[in-house]
Amino acid sequence: MATLEDKILGEKLQNYCSSSEDENENDDTNSGSKGQSSSGLKFIPEDKIKDQAHWSGSAANTGPKGVIRDWQRFKQLETEKREEQEKEKFDLLKKLSITARTHAEDEAAKERDQLDRELEELMSDDFLLEYQKKRMAEMLAQSGKLPSFGTLIELSNGDDFLKTVDDEPKAVTIVIHIYDRNDNACRAMNKALQELSSEYVNVKFCKFMSSVAGLSNSFKCKGVPALLIYKAGQMIGNFIRVTDDLSDNFNSSDVESFLTEVGMLPDKTAVPYIVK
Repeated sequence: MATLEDKILGEKLQNYCSSSEDENENDDTNSGSKGQSSSGLKFIPEDKIKDQAHWSGSAANTGPKGVIRDWQRFKQLETEKREEQEKEKFDLLKKLSITARTHAEDEAAKERDQLDRELEELMSDDFLLEYQKKRMAEMLAQSGKLPSFGTLIELSNGDDFLKTVDDEPKAVTIVIHIYDRNDNACRAMNKALQELSSEYVNVKFCKFMSSVAGLSNSFKCKGVPALLIYKAGQMIGNFIRVTDDLSDNFNSSDVESFLTEVGMLPDKTAVPYIVK
């Protein structure tokens, strides 16, 4: 009969004896069976014992903790697989976005590249400088054709006013001062415009007395000095009581700055170096 030590150490060389789980029941059940040992032991062949001795698998843990660990491992593998698939999709999309262009698109891209290179050549410093010289020469030639005035012109009546607005070339800027001879601000404005007319000879500066223009007494008291600016027969500026935007003791420089800021006179500080 095999001892407990034999079962633990497995030192049987020929056969291994294994007891049944329900030894007592097997004794009662198998006591009358022929060819069975009355001790309830069954014999396992040596070749099967050898296979079991070299088994390298892992037995499933059926306990609660084992089930939880198995489930956690399953979810981990599932997550890793999903992340790997997403990375593979991203790499594939990136590859397609770079290379998936039709022949027509490739040709269009080549044309754009060619145009960019040509534009870069055109925008070189030498080309731009030459273009500026030609353009400035054209502008200077055009300005040379404009009439010169150089003084503050008095408009005597309505007909003079209409002729001044309508008959001058379209490129001429016309500044008309509506004034009252008894107003100090109006007298200061006439003096400033007289000085500016000698500096901006191609701009026509005029003065027109409010009483001759037929304006109301309210306008004579509250609206003067007023500056009306015309070009190509159209009014482009209308500044009533312009002294509200000037200092109390304004001069020609103040008036010049005001008209330049509102875009009625060219800014001398913005003249390109090539013109200078």
